[in-house]
Amino acid sequence: MQKNNHTQKSLARRSFVKALTTGSIGTALMGSALSAAAQKEDALFVKKKVLMKVGCQYGGTDVKNLEFKARHGVFNIDGGAPKYIKGVGWDLNDSLAKKEACEKYGISLDAYHFPLTSDGIDKVLFPNIMLGKSPERDREIEMLQQMISVAGKTGVHCLNYNTIIFPVLRTGRTVDPKRGNAEYTTWDLQTAIQKNEPLTTAGKVSLDQIYERITYLLDKLIPVAEEYKVRLANHIPDPPTPPDFRGITNWTNDNVFEGIKRFAQLYKSPYHGFNLCLGTTAEGLLNPATDILPIVKWVGERKQIFNIHLRNIKGGKDHFMEVYPDNGDMNFFEVLKALRDVEYPYMVMPDHVPHHTDAGSSEQAFAFSYGYIKGLLQCLA
Repeated sequence: MQKNNHTQKSLARRSFVKALTTGSIGTALMGSALSAAAQKEDALFVKKKVLMKVGCQYGGTDVKNLEFKARHGVFNIDGGAPKYIKGVGWDLNDSLAKKEACEKYGISLDAYHFPLTSDGIDKVLFPNIMLGKSPERDREIEMLQQMISVAGKTGVHCLNYNTIIFPVLRTGRTVDPKRGNAEYTTWDLQTAIQKNEPLTTAGKVSLDQIYERITYLLDKLIPVAEEYKVRLANHIPDPPTPPDFRGITNWTNDNVFEGIKRFAQLYKSPYHGFNLCLGTTAEGLLNPATDILPIVKWVGERKQIFNIHLRNIKGGKDHFMEVYPDNGDMNFFEVLKALRDVEYPYMVMPDHVPHHTDAGSSEQAFAFSYGYIKGLLQCLA
């Protein structure tokens, strides 16, 4: 008897559900429930618009390079730099000519390079800024101020620069037979230490001295950058080195993320930020695959990323090799998704591509990298 009662109740419930889902009231209720569920699901998967674009900083603005860029779908570039007038700065007429040359191919001239490059203190055009020498550095800073004005008057709103003493440091090359014997530049800290290389012409420089020289520079540049609406994009030292390496303690010090945070917070200005090199940043991380994402998010949410160097590595802190963008430890789909989600709007450019003995190997690697970046951006759109 008890079993029959249970069966009757089950049948009654089924009849009620059937009536509910087939009747007009049921249809409305179920429709509302499904609509609410769909809206909730859509809210979880809302995509932000992809604002970034593929770019490049190599080759300049001659016809050969501009045609190469246009053929490969690269329509935003860093044009290098206008002609330098000794004792003055940049030639405005040459800068305007560069912009006009780009426009013939539908290319936007988005950035230049300051003469504070990654060549190192012994080769850079303006060495006295990071040597901390006055009054020589004051004259160099005056020329940098003039260069900001030329960029602004040309409509070039980003200047990439370095505040370093070392040039880019590497200890050798690694050949990869699985990628057609491509050669990857390699860094190993212990190998570098064993070389026992001498101090640079800068001698011993502490972290406090590095920051004094950086702030001395930026105190005078940022007001001019704000006037001409030109973003100043700093590239961290490559590679990050331990304190007092060959007498120098770089501003990234022994903790890349903390170094980036300290530099970022020197000024509250929309024109103070980073040429965020993903490869160089990864070179200072224990686990680049996961550690890079919080850095991108933190800097990106502050709107202090003005340019991206997209290069990948195998390895990490103190030991790595620079590889193709698709075969390193970082997942660039996830990285670019993070950049999309913080609404990063500027260039993503390949950098430090692998080499080979073939003629034109550099152009081959760049062409591959352009297509790779464009493909990722289309997947995110």
